[in-house]
Amino acid sequence: MQIVMQTPKQSFGKLMRLAVMGALMSMLFACASVDSIKDETRGWSVQQLKQAAQTALAGGDYEHAIRYYEILESRYPLGKFAQQAQLDMIYAYYKSEEPESAVIAAERFIKLYPRHPHVDYAYYIKGLADFNQNFDLLQRYLPIDNSERDQAASLRSFRSLSELLRKYPDSEYADDTRQRLVYLRNNLAAYELHVADYYMRRQAYLAAAQRAQYVVQHYDRTIVVPDALVIMVSAYKEMAYLDLAKTALQVLRHNYPNHVQLNQLAEGLDEPISKTPPA
Repeated sequence: MQIVMQTPKQSFGKLMRLAVMGALMSMLFACASVDSIKDETRGWSVQQLKQAAQTALAGGDYEHAIRYYEILESRYPLGKFAQQAQLDMIYAYYKSEEPESAVIAAERFIKLYPRHPHVDYAYYIKGLADFNQNFDLLQRYLPIDNSERDQAASLRSFRSLSELLRKYPDSEYADDTRQRLVYLRNNLAAYELHVADYYMRRQAYLAAAQRAQYVVQHYDRTIVVPDALVIMVSAYKEMAYLDLAKTALQVLRHNYPNHVQLNQLAEGLDEPISKTPPA
């Protein structure tokens, strides 16, 4: 019996062909699903489409809910039903864990209907979609410190929710938004502190001091401010900028008189200044 050996190039080409065929089949099935919905809804009234979408949404079938709302909006683009369909699609995208689509849909609604009585809802879901991006499947099961992760989504969420409060302070979502903003602000401050600590451990003292100072200036009243002041004192002492170290120590002592590191940080600060502070 003769055994035919395939070269790595031949095997790779076969795998690529199989992958392309699989992708094409998936696209065909998806198109067939959408077409079946369109065929099913042919001749439906706006009320029938609305009811089908709401039923799918309530049952957690977000994919079909989104399709029904898309069809409703395309067939009746100028009515109040289209506006409500867009709001419901934002929610469906959010619940189906498609945060990017939820944000895009929310931004579209805000742009098209800036004076809509429920535009605050679009701002709210937009903020929630970015807020929840920091809580992925991995974090649900592993003890990961969220403040150590990239904070781009948190910053976007903070801006969206802050805009909601600024424009609609009496919104029904205002109380929940305020609580989330407190969390986000603490989280963003903690991330900056992680960066400052990273610089300290690598003896990049000026960078560490600047990052810690940013926390004190931009995230005052957050839980990490005392730790930021500790880094400032320590970094300035390492660089022999003793006047700046004394100032940071005074702020720490005045606001946190029981801090456990006060005595340790004060050591050596009665020595004369030996270097000119940085500009």
